[in-house]
Amino acid sequence: MGTTLQRLTAIALVAIALGTAGCEPATPSFFSDSKPQRLSDWKLFTMTDRALTPQAGLEVIRPANPLFTDYAHKLRTLWIPAGQTAQLNSGEIDYPVGTILSKTFYYPVDQRGNAVKRPDTNAQTISLDQARLIETRLLVHRTDGWLALPYVWNDEQSEAFLRPAGSSVKLALTDPATDNPNPLAFSYFVPNQNQCSGCHTTDHPNGGLRPLGAVAHQLTAHAADRSGTVRRQVDTLVARGWLDQAPSGTASSYLDENIALPARALAYLNMQCGHCHNPQGAADTSGLMLAGSATSGTALGICKPPVAAGGGTGNLHYGVVPGDPDRSILHYRIASTQPDEMMPELGRSLVHTEGVALIRDWIAALPGSCKTL
Repeated sequence: MGTTLQRLTAIALVAIALGTAGCEPATPSFFSDSKPQRLSDWKLFTMTDRALTPQAGLEVIRPANPLFTDYAHKLRTLWIPAGQTAQLNSGEIDYPVGTILSKTFYYPVDQRGNAVKRPDTNAQTISLDQARLIETRLLVHRTDGWLALPYVWNDEQSEAFLRPAGSSVKLALTDPATDNPNPLAFSYFVPNQNQCSGCHTTDHPNGGLRPLGAVAHQLTAHAADRSGTVRRQVDTLVARGWLDQAPSGTASSYLDENIALPARALAYLNMQCGHCHNPQGAADTSGLMLAGSATSGTALGICKPPVAAGGGTGNLHYGVVPGDPDRSILHYRIASTQPDEMMPELGRSLVHTEGVALIRDWIAALPGSCKTL
């Protein structure tokens, strides 16, 4: 009884701080130089004892290809200050200073409080009695570039606090699709600020941070806006006056089983690996280019000997061996959870079973062969 009362009291205090206790929705706060210790200071969400909901002025966004993070669900939001408009430059969105991107990671839970492996429903609000909040990451666009700020939720789910050094959370994941009644215990790692830079700095060594999901190509996917209208998200941004023009086309998604296998596989690799494996990325010396520019050949690892894989080759000889995923380094590394082998090397503790199966099917279907070593 006491614990429940304390939790409800804490949530009520946060609700008051957010301006949600019977008042008009609060306008998000942009901090141009300070780093608030509490997520609530940004006024991005309304909170009651039952739900966490983005403020009315925010847009909920969903990239066509979500990044895998140990089966966590994600609520992503975008806010652009009044009177400001993002520009489409060379096919990329140039967001104005004052833009705030948020991504809240959470798990649905069972009656015992264990995290449950379920497909992400892309909900626009999080029911707190059916979910466990883990962290909320912010990308804030200041005059000197983007800043990453990781906030970790407390056990009461009443507030998230800035943790620039990162954190870890012990979780138990139950999979209803299997006959195994025992939940899988693992550590969920919240990245520190330097690790955020490791992925979000796609132009090394001197480039600044940039968004990975809230980019033009990924936001050409259709989704319902806050009013329920379904259309391309870039068109929603244009309609709101947040984007000057929308790019053409619609992104392929690895989640779409109706498109061709190669398109699904390349869309998956682009999102999971392309932030490093691109001509300007941290993994440029590997020769493996997975950001979407390559569609065949050694740039995709086909019959390409490893250059900078270190001990992560599994004693295999080629990145991708057509028709043989078990002899392919790419498959080996995404199926591993060993720190010196696994790829991506940050952002996960578990194997993305469905993603590995997709890449396995793609490699198995590739024609040709490699020189026998």
